[in-house]
Amino acid sequence: MPPGKRYEFLPSRRLMSPEKIERLVKAFVTLGVKKVRLTGGEPLLRPDLEEVVERLARLEGLNDLALTTNGVNLENRLESLKKAGLKRITFSLHSLRPERNAVIVNRPVDPLRLVETMEEAKKMGFTVKVNAVVVRGLNDDEVEELAAFFKRKKITLRFIEFMDVGTVNRWSLEKVVTAKEIITRLRRVFNFKPLPRKPSDTALNFVYDDGTSFGVVASVSMPFCRGCDRARVSADGKLYTCLFAERGTPLNGSLTETVERVWRERTDRYSELRLLNGLNRSQKVEMYRVGG
Repeated sequence: MPPGKRYEFLPSRRLMSPEKIERLVKAFVTLGVKKVRLTGGEPLLRPDLEEVVERLARLEGLNDLALTTNGVNLENRLESLKKAGLKRITFSLHSLRPERNAVIVNRPVDPLRLVETMEEAKKMGFTVKVNAVVVRGLNDDEVEELAAFFKRKKITLRFIEFMDVGTVNRWSLEKVVTAKEIITRLRRVFNFKPLPRKPSDTALNFVYDDGTSFGVVASVSMPFCRGCDRARVSADGKLYTCLFAERGTPLNGSLTETVERVWRERTDRYSELRLLNGLNRSQKVEMYRVGG
């Protein structure tokens, strides 16, 4: 959430309770969903996150429960989240330089302390990944360094093209470092090969000679709208069928019927249209409402 702007925060009474989140996920599982990711904003802001995880972890038919976080204060909750049933954690870390990382995430987060939390999570049995958004002129000179660092740590790193999510991140096409450029640069330093890709995969995945993997999410230069099987639900219970959606659908009444109807009627292909004709909506849901 960039500084210097006014934000309207939701009152607590409008946030979904753990019970409603459980009912909602049950509806999605009934329709065939097998994977849920708790993201943000920042999910660690919820004091009842462990209860949410515990309720979802015991749902029959849900095979994969993950968390995406900036990792701030996560070390104090690793044990309770593990006990609740969480299996996977994805950290957001965009630079190994403290001052630069602070500029990117708008708060002072010590990268090396965050890496220590990652390593502790690995020791506890969590599957750990790292997301790094690459922005030209900001951290693009760290691509090889980041790759080498997490390769040594044997932690999967995913580079993400800078996307025009929301309306406040000052996006421009000139700041996008494409997947092709990232992969070309990495090939000069490392030996790796591509892994098979399913139509619904958001990332181009690769494996190094030592078995460590990395990925590149190319939603700007290589849109995957036609294979997308992701849906997002905001903290106040609105369904969004695209990260770049203009509005969401309130999930009231029959959850299963509403989800099924909205999903069948969706026509989202914003990233394709952006690539084809330079589309850039002036109004899009902010990323701090629907996560990554």
